[in-house]
Amino acid sequence: MKIVKLSINLFVATALLASCAGGKYAKTEKVYKKQAKEFSKLYKQSPVTGQLEKVNVKDQQWIASINFGIRKPNFVVIHHTAQDSLAQTIRTFHSAKAGVSSHYVVGRDGKVVQMVNDLYRAHHAGLGKWGNDTDLNSSSIGIELDNNGTTDPWTDAQINALVQLLTYLKNTYKIPQANFIGHMDLAPTRKNDPSRFPWKKLADQGFGFWYDDYLETPPADFNPKMALRIIGYDVNNLDAAIKAFKIHYIQQDVNTAFLGENDLKVLYSIYKKFL
Repeated sequence: MKIVKLSINLFVATALLASCAGGKYAKTEKVYKKQAKEFSKLYKQSPVTGQLEKVNVKDQQWIASINFGIRKPNFVVIHHTAQDSLAQTIRTFHSAKAGVSSHYVVGRDGKVVQMVNDLYRAHHAGLGKWGNDTDLNSSSIGIELDNNGTTDPWTDAQINALVQLLTYLKNTYKIPQANFIGHMDLAPTRKNDPSRFPWKKLADQGFGFWYDDYLETPPADFNPKMALRIIGYDVNNLDAAIKAFKIHYIQQDVNTAFLGENDLKVLYSIYKKFL
């Protein structure tokens, strides 16, 4: 009886190993693990000491502090894929030539695929700025939503799955409510994603801000450029910042850098939440 049981266990273990080794993404999994091991070597090379040996000074000493930890993400950046399917996006993120990735991809049906460990730096944000942060790849989690960016609806299944994912990220890394942003927010001269996105649904759950139901008229000395800068926008190109703000909060007439009376009220409402 013991021999039979052992044989069964060996068969199951062998089958599991075979399924892992020969899976659809076995090749890219191998590349991922190889790169992760290379990164781990950087920590193993100096597990206790630091990097002073690389600094050309005669008098040097390592004195360890007891107060340190691993780096953690402080922002979440939401994108739309502008592609036709979850499978197509996965292929893109497996392309060394494309050189892009995100930590998570959320499908139209609510399936969540993780492609980069939270503590690694994915290549999703690119050049951009939010507040004083000019390297969002290093400080954020990137989430791509499977949507072509033009005609695709945002399904309940997709948004519900996104909310569950954001809940985990916010609770795990203590990400502030204000730090859930869109790609267009940090890169207004280059990006418009996610477009037509239900930001209010997220804000109602504590992910990002939304404007109040009752909108006050801004005071006479209200400065829209200053307000956009305080919210986080890079206002070196003011027209682009205004358009990005409108994509996020107004979602009408987004191709013009003009703030109408109601737009200014919305901006004032959002601005006050950052004071």
